[in-house]
Formats: sequence, structure tokens, C-alpha cells
Amino acid sequence: MDKLNQDQIDKALAALPNWSQVGEAIQRTFDFDGFITAMKFVDRVAVAAEQVQHHPDILIRYKKVTLTFATHDANGITQKDFDAATNSDRLADEVQPPKPKPAPKARSGAARSGGSRAGMKPPKV
Repeated sequence: MDKLNQDQIDKALAALPNWSQVGEAIQRTFDFDGFITAMKFVDRVAVAAEQVQHHPDILIRYKKVTLTFATHDANGITQKDFDAATNSDRLADEVQPPKPKPAPKARSGAARSGGSRAGMKPPKV
């Protein structure tokens, strides 16, 4: 597999916002709810890596797992690394689904109108 040029790497990283380039590799740190969940993730990554014969460097720090992918045969980053990164994101979502983002707080009527009732006519009765 051919090594990607910097433009290709930048485009692929744009599609994977949680990943970053570190030298001639791509890397992401996952933060799980606890150690057991982190280990479930590592186990799934190991099985997937073995199936495609593309293995990441794995750093485990309690509930945080850092994956680093590089294609050593190409001396750099290839599409194989981005495929593995995409799959790792999917595996992380399987072991710990993303938490929903909180809904924005509703603003009060005073805040919407600028907080002042000056210049407003009283309601007709």
C-alpha cells in the first residue's frame, strides 16, 4: 500500500476529527467510563487488527486508551491506517455509545427581547 502525501493525510484527518497526525502516524486517545470498558475496547481492537493484519501501538492508562497507527512497510501513513482508525471509532461506540449532547438551555422571554421592556406598550384590556 502506498504512503499518502500530506494533502491526502489532511483530507482524511478532516473526516476523523478526533484523530491527529503524530509524525509518520495517526493517533487518538479514547476516554471510557472505566477500566473494564477500556479493556473490552482493547480486546475488540486486537481481534479486528488480527483479522486485517494491521496492528496499532496501544497505550493503556486506566480508562484511557491511546491507539497509534502507522504502516511500517510504507514508512508512513497509508489508507490502511485510516481504515483502521474508522473501525476503531466504530468499536469504541459499540462498547460505550456516545453520550447525547445536552440540549441548549431555553432562554427566557426577557433574554430574547433584550432584557428590557422599555418602550413597549401595555397590553390592551
